[in-house]
Amino acid sequence: MSNDIEELTKLNKDYVDSVQNSDVKRFDEILAKEFYSTLPDKTFVDRDAFLKFTAIPVKIKNLTADDIKIRVMGDFAIIHARTNYITADDQKASGRYTDCWAKQNGRWLAVSAHVSR
Repeated sequence: MSNDIEELTKLNKDYVDSVQNSDVKRFDEILAKEFYSTLPDKTFVDRDAFLKFTAIPVKIKNLTADDIKIRVMGDFAIIHARTNYITADDQKASGRYTDCWAKQNGRWLAVSAHVSR
C-alpha cells in the first residue's frame, strides 16, 4: 500500500499543477474515460467537457494543496485536500476538493472530482 500512497501523492500534485498550468495533456493521461467532475461553479461535466474547461487559463495563481488525506481501499482511492491560492484580484482564498481514483490495468486514474471554493 505504501507504493500506492506514494504514487497517489505524486498524481495528486500533478493534478493540482495541471489545474494551475491548464495542462490538458497531463490531464488526458491521468483521467479515466469515465471521469466526471463537479466544478467550483457547481457545473457537472464529463471528461471531454472537463478537458475543454481546463484548456482555458485559470485566473488564480500560486495554487497549492495541503491537509491532504489519501485513503486506499484496494483498487479504489479517495483524496481529500484543501487548496490555497491567490485570486485574480490578489486576495488569498481557499477551497476543498475530493478526488476519486481507480486502479485500472495497473494504473491509477482519476474517475471523479468535486471542487468547492
